[in-house]
Amino acid sequence: MCFLGFGSYFCYDNPAALQTQVQRDMKVNTAQFMALYAWYSWPNVVLCFFGGFLIDRVFGIRLGTVIFSIFVCAGQVVFALGALFNTFWLMEVGRFIFGIGGESLAVAQNTYAVSWFKGKELNLVFGLQLSMARIGSTVNMNIMGWIYSRVQDLLGYAGPSTLGLALLIGGVTCLFSLGCALILAYLDRRAEKLLCKEQGKTGEVIKLTDVKDFSLSLWLIFVICVCYYAAVFPFIGLGKVFFIEKFRFSPQEASAINSIVYIISAPMSPVFGLLVDKVGKNIIWVLCAVVTTLASHIMLAFTFWNPWIAMCLLGVAYSLLACALWPMVAFVVPEHQLGTAYGFMQSIQNLGLAVIAIAAGMILDTRGYLFLEVFFSACVCLSLLAVVMLYFVNHLTGGDLNWSAKKRAKLQKAAASEAEEQERLRRQNEDDLAKLLPKADAFSLRNKYLSRLGAQLPAHYSSCFSTLAHRSVLK
Repeated sequence: MCFLGFGSYFCYDNPAALQTQVQRDMKVNTAQFMALYAWYSWPNVVLCFFGGFLIDRVFGIRLGTVIFSIFVCAGQVVFALGALFNTFWLMEVGRFIFGIGGESLAVAQNTYAVSWFKGKELNLVFGLQLSMARIGSTVNMNIMGWIYSRVQDLLGYAGPSTLGLALLIGGVTCLFSLGCALILAYLDRRAEKLLCKEQGKTGEVIKLTDVKDFSLSLWLIFVICVCYYAAVFPFIGLGKVFFIEKFRFSPQEASAINSIVYIISAPMSPVFGLLVDKVGKNIIWVLCAVVTTLASHIMLAFTFWNPWIAMCLLGVAYSLLACALWPMVAFVVPEHQLGTAYGFMQSIQNLGLAVIAIAAGMILDTRGYLFLEVFFSACVCLSLLAVVMLYFVNHLTGGDLNWSAKKRAKLQKAAASEAEEQERLRRQNEDDLAKLLPKADAFSLRNKYLSRLGAQLPAHYSSCFSTLAHRSVLK
């Protein structure tokens, strides 16, 4: 289950690991290069709303997982063939197909986890899944350049053919994930037969009309999400060449430092998740993460300090924000609107990433890395402004986003006790009402039964009383 998304995350950042080679061999500028990330995001602006629906109502979890894994494999193959045939538009088509499967496969993976594990086990499984995803991204950053070099040594030259073969070799990880999807489908089918277990469902209920009911706090959470991740993922996509040009790193050193965000995220995400659960105060944690990220970008933009410091800070902040920001949606949205809220959040996140990726490429082509870092810092500043506004809006409206874990647990316990008391009173009222109603004896039950069978009763019989009462007396 944890390896289900390994291939998807490995191949997602193939362009970042081979930025120099892609731009040189395909003869494209940075804006065209970043369009490879934009094409991945475009289909997910829509599919984030319908991925859960397709799994629940159309394909089922087993078939849906296999289909989305096939989309990932097909997208990577088309992407590699585009390089092999020196056709950049075909590479963009491949990334689009890859995007169709990538995000929906993550939804399917989470659905499997919820279906197979419960309670505290579920938190551990989600942590392991996230860690495995980050390991896939880290391995990609550090091994794809080496694969390209080995293929170049084998062919004796660098060019589109070398790039295409390297990407095909990287696509083996997608086949591995497809194999995991098939094995998981077999195991789930077997469990369904042996344990009388139902297929897992996402439980998402998507209603676009719910958008009009979203609170100001939720919209501010959306702004934080878009502005923050816009300063992280596009930066990692362009980071390798940045470290080579500004800090004179070797390609291997640049790949290593560019992957440190994912390396830190792998072990720290479960730790920070536990910390936020124990302490609470989600807004404060998000504020700390955003401020740390801003400090990291300022250090990279305006100083020549050892970039490992800034990147390690970025990795810690990135892990912390994910653990504190995403759960806040559940605090401000009713349960029946959670599917819509999370779908909308992922949708505008992908829309923002697509637009910012293209904008970042254009800025780099025309202005250079200094202006690009200033641009990323401005995005983080917008996120910081939204966090401050969220803090005051939450305070003024009496929201619970910044409650401590103890206070939240105490109030939840009080609410549960009140609900139990109301249920007890309801049952007591029903029992008291039942005592006031006349009890039916054997004679009246027999007459009712005979009446329902169509039997003719004497005119002076009443099916409601045990006495032989005349109808006229009953009127």
